[in-house]
Amino acid sequence: MKLSRSTLSVALLAALVAPAAHAEVALDVIGGSEVSFEGLVQADFYDFNVDNIDYGVDSASDLDGQEYLQELRRAELVLKGKGPGNFEWVLGYDAKDDKFLDANVKYKFGNNANHFVQVGQFKQPGATMEELSSTKNNDFVSKSSITNSLGTPRRVGIQYNYGDTNWGITGSYFGRELTRNREHGSGYALRGYFAPINEQGNVLHFGASYIDKDTDADAIRLRARPMADMVGTRFVDTGNLRASDRASTMGAEGLWIHGPFKLQAEYMNIDVKRYGSFDDFSGDGYYVSGLWNVTGETWGYKAGTPVTGLPDDPAKGMWQLGLRYDTIDLTDGAVVGGEMDSITAGVNWYWRSNFKFMLNYVKVQQEKGVLEDNPDVIEARMQFYW
Repeated sequence: MKLSRSTLSVALLAALVAPAAHAEVALDVIGGSEVSFEGLVQADFYDFNVDNIDYGVDSASDLDGQEYLQELRRAELVLKGKGPGNFEWVLGYDAKDDKFLDANVKYKFGNNANHFVQVGQFKQPGATMEELSSTKNNDFVSKSSITNSLGTPRRVGIQYNYGDTNWGITGSYFGRELTRNREHGSGYALRGYFAPINEQGNVLHFGASYIDKDTDADAIRLRARPMADMVGTRFVDTGNLRASDRASTMGAEGLWIHGPFKLQAEYMNIDVKRYGSFDDFSGDGYYVSGLWNVTGETWGYKAGTPVTGLPDDPAKGMWQLGLRYDTIDLTDGAVVGGEMDSITAGVNWYWRSNFKFMLNYVKVQQEKGVLEDNPDVIEARMQFYW
C-alpha cells in the first residue's frame, strides 16, 4: 500500500487548518465508536564530519570530509476509535516509510486501562522502554543503538496485560510484521515493571523484559547505524549469521523522575542459537541518559513509560537539555561485528501544543578488529504533530 503525494498533502493541509490542540482531532461517532485523527510529521537534517566513511547523500562514494543528509523522517497518519463499550481500536500508517504502524483492537476489562487484551499489530512488550514511549517525545533525534539494533518493535499478534498504575505484567505471542517484506519470525515476549514511587513529579521505576523468537530463514543480521537513523551505511555489522535457529533478548530498565529532571537507563543482551559448526553468538549494549526541563516542567508516568506534557507557558514553550552515553558490542568469538560508543548532547524546544525543534551533537567512536571510524554528527529535527 502506498499513499500518493497528493493524498499526504491533503491530510497535512487538513491538520494545518484544524484548531491547534495537543490531542487528536475528533471526527465523528460511527457505530458507537468515537473516531479521531492524529498525525506526526518529522523532517531531519544530518551534517557529518566524517572520518573514513561518508554517511551522507553520496554514502561512501567519496571522501571529501563533509557530508550531509536531509529528508522527511516520518509522516504518520493515525485513526483511533473509543467504543463501543470497552473496546478501542487504532489504524496507523507511515506514508514516508510505506508501512503500517499500530493496527489493532483492544478490549479493556472493567474499562480498566491497565487490564486488557489486544489483537493486531502493536509494539511488543519486549521492546525497550524508549521504543514503547511515544515517538513524538523522543529525547534525542536518534533512538539508542539497542532500540534500533536489538529490540523487536511492532509485530502482529495477541497480548494480555494486567496491573495498575504502579505495576504491570504483559505477555504476547507474535508473528510477522503487517507490512509485506518486513520483519518475520514468530515468538513470544514478556515485560514486567514496578514503580515503588509514583507521585506527580516524583517517580522511581524498574522493569525487565524477555523475547524469544524464530529467525527468518535460519539467518539473522545485527548492525548499528552511527546514531543517525536515516543513514544506510553501517560500520558495525555482523553480516548475515547463517545457521541461526532462534534469538532471545533480555532487557533491564530503570527510570527516575524528580521535578524537572529525568534519568533513565536500559541494558539489552541478545543470544543467537546456531547449529552445525557455528558457535552461538552473543551481543549486548546499554545507554544512560539525563534530561533537564529548563523551564521547570516535569513528566507523567503511564504504562511503565515516562509521559511528556505540555509547556507551562505555550508562548515561550518548554526547553530541555539532554545528555546520553550509548554503547553496543556486536563482536563475539569469530564474529567481528564491531563496537560503537557515542555521546549525544541535545537541546529540545516544545513550542505551543503542536511543534517541536531538536538539535543534537553526536560524537561517535567505532572499531571493528583493526579498523576504526569515528564521525561527528550534527543533527536537527523539525516536528509537527496533532
